[in-house]
Parts: sequence; structure tokens; C-alpha cells
Amino acid sequence: MTVTDADDVDLDLPTYLDVVDASEVLESVAHHTPIQTSRTLDGELGVKAFIKCENLQRMGAFKFRGGYNAVSHCKDTAKGILTYSSGNHAQAIALASKLHGIPATIIMPKDAPPLKLNATQSYGGAVIFYDRYKEKRDDVAERVKEKLPSDTVFIPPYDHKHVIAGQGTVGKEMIEDLRSKSITLDYLFVCVGGGGLISGISLATKALSPETKIIGVEPEAGNDAQQSLQKGRIVHIETPITVADGAQTQHLGHLTFAIMKQNVSQIITVTDDELIDGMKFFGERMKMVVEPTGCLGLAGMRKMVKSGEVPKGSHCGVVVSGGNVDMKRYCELILSSSSS
Repeated sequence: MTVTDADDVDLDLPTYLDVVDASEVLESVAHHTPIQTSRTLDGELGVKAFIKCENLQRMGAFKFRGGYNAVSHCKDTAKGILTYSSGNHAQAIALASKLHGIPATIIMPKDAPPLKLNATQSYGGAVIFYDRYKEKRDDVAERVKEKLPSDTVFIPPYDHKHVIAGQGTVGKEMIEDLRSKSITLDYLFVCVGGGGLISGISLATKALSPETKIIGVEPEAGNDAQQSLQKGRIVHIETPITVADGAQTQHLGHLTFAIMKQNVSQIITVTDDELIDGMKFFGERMKMVVEPTGCLGLAGMRKMVKSGEVPKGSHCGVVVSGGNVDMKRYCELILSSSSS
């Protein structure tokens, strides 16, 4: 499907058929992650919540799906893979490239979480650092690519057809698993950084469960997606300062924005304190380690239910995007929780 965005750029957008193709690529490679429930959470809110646990995915986050799918589409011609990422996409590309026998170069911010940096390097990624607050990573990527073999393929974290399609398999799995139990979601809450996850999930959801409303959730300090959908154009912001390091993006992509305009019902924001409260809930009540970004969906659902925007008795899906967080940092954040 090709559309033209506000800047008259022709876009080759992925469709649900690309998500189906990605699910075949990922079969027996990616984990089919579980959907968990919590009587405590349901009792607190008066809804039925279904939580898709991508923190249990390979390398600890949904990003493996899109990374592996993208690398698989260029494995026969690429002499190397290049990307930039604050952590989870870095790990995904490093691992996917290793599995395909292709060298990977990863551009990461100097303040990337140590756990994500170490994991990226352990998967064989060659890491190059930059200052995310002073340098534009696209400019850094251009300089780095000039020094790499000519057949090096750049795979961005979210604005890429096969990355989006791979992330869409999260939604396909979730909707199909719930449908097998005769459950239909009224709302689906998804974290938003660059928009790759929510875009892909929306393709699957609108194909399989068109009545489901898709709600994106951003950190309050970085609401570029919310502004973009409100203004009808991609809004650029400074790198937001938030505990949600996976959502410290400055803007949506052309592909993700075009898909989100069509499929996403609303973008809301939550505070860092609400994310930390979510981490504490997951740890205490569901025995899961979830990184701050992974708590965006839960925090968004809680906020909209408590405000009355989501009616009592609704079936609500929540995507937990990942669980890659340094244990020292995790403990510090949990101890700072306002609900402690």
C-alpha cells in the first residue's frame, strides 16, 4: 500500500499480509509469549485485563521480532548490518545478525543502560557511542556507514517495513490467542516511542479485531506522537528526560506516522511516577521484572479507567514491551515509588 504523507513522500507501507509473512519467518525462532491476567488488577480497576508479556521474548523485548524479520530479508546480500538504538533494538539486531552470520555495528548513546550495552556486545555487536543530547543519531549513522563495507544495510529501530511487520506479530498472536477463548478486546494499550510496535500491532488488530480501540501511551516528558496526531504532521522534540529510556525518541517515522493516523484511536501520556508504580505492581503482584518503558501500557490503562474514559467491565489488552533493566537501577526506582 503506497500513500503520500504531508511532505509528499511516497511511502511503501506494510500491510497485514506482511505481518502474516513475518509470523512465518519468526515461527520456531521467536517465543510465542504468554498472556497473563491478575485478579488483583481486575479488582482494582473493575475491568478484565490481558497482559502480553514480551518481557519474556528472546533478548528480553519485542524488538527481537522486528530485528530478526528485517535481517532475514537482507541476509543473502548484506555484508554487514548497521543500526542505532538506546538498547533493545541494539540487542535485537546484534542477536539477529549473529544468528544469520552477519557482522553488526551498533550506534548507542553514551548513557545507554549498562545491561543493554553489555547484552548487545555479548551478542557480537560492535558498539560505537554518541551523545544523544548533543548529536543527531542520523548524522552519526551517515558518518559511520561511510567507513563500513558498501554492502552494509542500515536497519532503523522503527521506520522500516519489515521491522514494523515483525512487531505486528505481537498483535497477531495476542488477538488470535484471545479469540481462541472467545475473548474480544475493547481496548489495547501499547507503548509508543518511534511507533514501530504500535504501528505493527495496529495492522494486525484492525485486520483481526477491527472494533478494538488502540491506545498509544507515551511518557509525559516526550509526547511527540500525541502532538503529531493532534497536528496532523510529524512533530520533532528534544530528547526527553524520562526513566522510560526506550521511549526517548524525538519523533515518529514517516511509515509509523502514516499507519498510526489510520489506526490509532488516541495517544495519552503518563508520568514517570506512574511508570515506577507499574514496575512495583508487576514485581510484587505478577512476579515479573519489567523495565520502565514496558510499563507504559499498564499506566495508560490505569489512567483511562480511573478517569472514566474506559468503562467498567471492559476487556483491556496491555502489551508489556520488555524487561531489560539493570537490577541496581530497578531497585532504586522501586524504592522511590510513591506507593512504597
